[in-house]
Amino acid sequence: MAEYRLFQMVYYLMDKGNTTASELAEKFEVSIRTIYRDIDILSAAGIPVYTTQGKGGGIFLPENFVLNRSLISEEEQNQILTALQGLSGVDEQSNRTLLKKLGSVFQKQTANWIEIDFSDWNLQNESLFQTLQNAIFHKTRIKIHYFSREKTGSQRKVEPLKLIFKAREWYLYAYCCEKQDYRLFKLKRIRELQLTTETFDREAPEKVLQSEKIYTAEKTPIRLAFAPEMAYRVYENFETVEEKAGRLLVTAEYPVNDSLYSFLLSFGGQVEVLEPASVRNELIKKIDQLKNLY
Repeated sequence: MAEYRLFQMVYYLMDKGNTTASELAEKFEVSIRTIYRDIDILSAAGIPVYTTQGKGGGIFLPENFVLNRSLISEEEQNQILTALQGLSGVDEQSNRTLLKKLGSVFQKQTANWIEIDFSDWNLQNESLFQTLQNAIFHKTRIKIHYFSREKTGSQRKVEPLKLIFKAREWYLYAYCCEKQDYRLFKLKRIRELQLTTETFDREAPEKVLQSEKIYTAEKTPIRLAFAPEMAYRVYENFETVEEKAGRLLVTAEYPVNDSLYSFLLSFGGQVEVLEPASVRNELIKKIDQLKNLY
C-alpha cells in the first residue's frame, strides 16, 4: 500500500535522521524512481523531506520535525491505528513500533482497544507462515508439496505473491510455474515447503479477491437440523438460524464434496440432514462405512 509506505518512510527518516534513496528502495522493496516519487508526494503534502547531493548528502527531515496532526482527520487517525493493530500479527515487530509512534503522535490510546493475532496454536503453521512471508518479501520462488481438492499430492514450483485471509482460512496467492497460471493454495494443504535460489519480478495485483473465487464448485441448498447442545457451533457457522420444536434449523449452500461430509460428521449424532435426499443418503453410506471399519 503506497499510503502505508509513505507513513513508514516518514518515521524511518525521523528515527534514522539521514538516509539514501537506494537504502529506502531496498528497505521498502521498490525502485529508486518510486522513492523519489514518494518524496515528491510527501513534499507536496507539507512534510519537509530534503535531498542533498555529494559526500555526506542524502535524504533527511529537519531535526525538529514533528508530524502535523491536522494533516490527518480524526477518522483517518483511527483507521490507521486500527489497521496497523490488525496487521500486528503479520509483521509484529515493525508494525508494533510504528503503531506506538503513531499513537504517541496522535495522542490516542486507540491501539489498546483491540488485539488481533492471525496465527494459531500450531507452531509448524506459524513457521510456514513466516517462511512464506519472507519468500514474498524477497520475491523468491518456492517448491511446495500440495494436496488439491482431488486428494492428489503434487510437487509445485510457485512464485508467492500474497497471503490472503478469507472465511477463517489462510491462502497463498501465487503464480504456478507448472500450470503457467495464477492459483490460490490453502495453507493447511501445504505439507512441504522449500526455498529455492531463484527470484522473480512478478507483482501481486492490488485486489486478488475481486477477480478470484476461492470456491468455484457449484453449490447446493442443504437443510439441516441441529440439537440445541450444538448452539455454540451453529451460531458460529450460520447467519440465519430458526428455533423450532427444540431443534435449530438452518439452510445453507455448500459444494457437495468430501469437505461437506467431513463437516457434517464432525457434529456426530447432533445433526440431521433434512434435504436434499441425495446428501442424506450419501451421509448414511459414510456412516455405514465407519461402522464397518470399527
